[in-house]
Amino acid sequence: MVLGGLQKNSFIDYPGKISCVLFTSGCNFDCPYCHNPDLANGCAKYSPFLTEDGVYDFLDSRKAFLDGVVISGGEPTLQKDLVSLCEKVKHMGYPVKLDTNGSKPQVIKQLADAGLVDYIAMDIKTDPYNYSPLIKKDCNPDNIISSIRIIMESGLSHEFRTTCIKPIINKNVIESISRHIKGAMLYVLQQFQNTGVLHPEFFQEDGESYDDHELISLKSIAQPWVQRCIVR
Repeated sequence: MVLGGLQKNSFIDYPGKISCVLFTSGCNFDCPYCHNPDLANGCAKYSPFLTEDGVYDFLDSRKAFLDGVVISGGEPTLQKDLVSLCEKVKHMGYPVKLDTNGSKPQVIKQLADAGLVDYIAMDIKTDPYNYSPLIKKDCNPDNIISSIRIIMESGLSHEFRTTCIKPIINKNVIESISRHIKGAMLYVLQQFQNTGVLHPEFFQEDGESYDDHELISLKSIAQPWVQRCIVR
């Protein structure tokens, strides 16, 4: 397990719970707006001396204070020891939330079928057929669509999230995504902040944020397709 950092407490990353956030290092996507460039590039964001044993010791000492554990990244499903990590965290009595980009549907299915995750949050970057080349070269849209299906059929609490950036996102893209996630528990449209991103040059040439009024307009497109849609 390649660990990138540990946030000791969070009131917002796991809905309804006080959690810690464990970051894995490395990602197979190249999103220009990524706010964790060090983690995406496979570099430790925090202490390079963080170990799995240290994580378990921390969790054992915080049982009276934490309600859950979020495993984020980077992209956690790239880690070959992810199943083992989730097993150990669950054995300690913690609910587990997984943050994923949906590129490894077989890993998501394995975790869901084994009861090793309790909540899944998947980022949908754009229409699955538009990922190449901006998000990932030669990205297979079937993987993204399969992950959506697996999550929605799992019966687990879940959310889908889209960071709203022009021109990656537009009204047609939001409608397309919404059709793919029809009936989802929660769809989150995320406001973009242009600070510390992976590819700042993209925003000097092409990328642009949506304002609040425009985000509300996008929400009105998505809302009829899902149980709940919010702007965050």
